[in-house]
Amino acid sequence: MSGTGGIGLRGVTRRFGDHVVLDGLDLSLRRGGVTALMGPNGSGKTTVARLLLGLDRPDAGAVEGLDGRPRSAVFQEDRLCPQLSAVDNVRLVLARGADRGAVLEALAAVGLDDAAVHAPVRELSGGQRRRVAIVRAVLADAELVVLDEPFTGLDQAVKPVTMAWVRDRCAGRTVLLVTHDEREAAWFDAQVVHLDGSVGSVPGGGVSSPRRRG
Repeated sequence: MSGTGGIGLRGVTRRFGDHVVLDGLDLSLRRGGVTALMGPNGSGKTTVARLLLGLDRPDAGAVEGLDGRPRSAVFQEDRLCPQLSAVDNVRLVLARGADRGAVLEALAAVGLDDAAVHAPVRELSGGQRRRVAIVRAVLADAELVVLDEPFTGLDQAVKPVTMAWVRDRCAGRTVLLVTHDEREAAWFDAQVVHLDGSVGSVPGGGVSSPRRRG
């Protein structure tokens, strides 16, 4: 059964050797909306994403609200199966017997033509593969969607279309958007949390106290 409380980190510390990346981080995700996590390289943004996905564990503190909640992600790397087509890469995360037509419709919505969706993804451009990875994460039956720099590499002709599709399809779900771009955060009407040592006001409920070292 899915959890009923909020998703967040409570007093989380994460070290890599002698390097402290997160130091007592308190973070509450905006339930049913988008939280944009921003900060300089090395501030711990991807570490937070990995903790929320269960791919890493804190040295101290706790990750809360994830028990029973399905999660999906767009990583900084596309992590596609190169020998499979775009359609089959997306269907890997869907229930057996999922509507192939719905997958084709979603891929077309982000600007992939018929030739691109049926070719092995190793033959696609970087931007095309990125859109396949985005569609795969968004179509998955997930309550928490983690997007780590998802729109990197998309050209200006397809980026707004892809962002609009993601926004529409993620409506009502809890989303963590890791980004360097304030315009992306504004597009998604996100609560913005900066991992820069400051205390940030969180629109729509509460105060986040991000702290990190290094």
